[in-house]
Amino acid sequence: MSTRNRQSSLFLLKIVLSLAALAVMFSLAMLFGAKDVSLRELWLVLSNQPNSDKIVTLHEIRFPREVAAMLVGAALAVSGAIMQGMTRNPLADPGLLGLSAGASVALALAVTMMPGLNYFGIMIACFIGAAVGTLLVIGLSAMKKGGMSPFRIVLAGSAVSAFLYAISDGAGLLFKRSKDVTMWTAGGLIGTTWGQVQAIAPVIIGGIIVALLLSKQLTILSLNEEAAVGLGLKTAHIKIVLNIVIILLAGAAVALVGNMAFIGLMIPHIVRALFGIDYRSILPMAAIWGAIFMLLADTLGRTINAPYETPVVAIIAALGLPFFLFVVRKGVKSLS
Repeated sequence: MSTRNRQSSLFLLKIVLSLAALAVMFSLAMLFGAKDVSLRELWLVLSNQPNSDKIVTLHEIRFPREVAAMLVGAALAVSGAIMQGMTRNPLADPGLLGLSAGASVALALAVTMMPGLNYFGIMIACFIGAAVGTLLVIGLSAMKKGGMSPFRIVLAGSAVSAFLYAISDGAGLLFKRSKDVTMWTAGGLIGTTWGQVQAIAPVIIGGIIVALLLSKQLTILSLNEEAAVGLGLKTAHIKIVLNIVIILLAGAAVALVGNMAFIGLMIPHIVRALFGIDYRSILPMAAIWGAIFMLLADTLGRTINAPYETPVVAIIAALGLPFFLFVVRKGVKSLS
């Protein structure tokens, strides 16, 4: 067997094992919660065979919630991987670099100023907000002579995020709808409906597919942009498309769960350590393991203090902050 065939077979095996892990984690997420579910009840839920009020409730509440968790985890992990590849910045993450904050403030303004806006309209507002947040961070970090170092981008992202979150809170207070704004932007999956899942799924799945189609070009960009130009890649066009993908993925995620930092930071680093630096491997693995991680966090949030629910954003932050500090200490010196 040739080396290329051996590598393809090994990668296929890793994909199959990762998908199996995803299936196991999804089953555990469906089985455990404030009310545990039997395997028979899980089968009735998944096969859409309602035979009791409990099955109907599970199908309409827990099932869409866990599907949404997979979509959001995949979206944030893939968008973080793309950001890290394009900027060659190990700290890149939609929640840390202004995208999520921009989407959150747009969501808050939409909820307060246009209370009758439907979910699709809110999602469009989040796309616009994510784009504005990105432009603000890039503009602020590029103002000083010397270019955009990883530290400068992170500092600009922190400043812009704080400013945008202040606007979000101010909008809620001004229009006396702080509770509604907080429910949307706090970060969680409570109350997820099938309608919301159907709205974000095409955007997230389509964005991930486009990213996968450009994974080879992203690998070259992540190594050396001059080499990419020398190989004939239209780097400007590729970056524009990938930035649009990032905005769509982050905006769709925020429209459903609010601000959710650290997933886009952690998962690409873990995947890169396990599966190599080729983005043809990183992006699909990031999607799978981002979904697994989000399912795990949501399951912990529903079970560690049942029947009360621990905010999933708190669990992710508790895991993500130490990881962030580790990356700052180990990974930035060589890139700053």
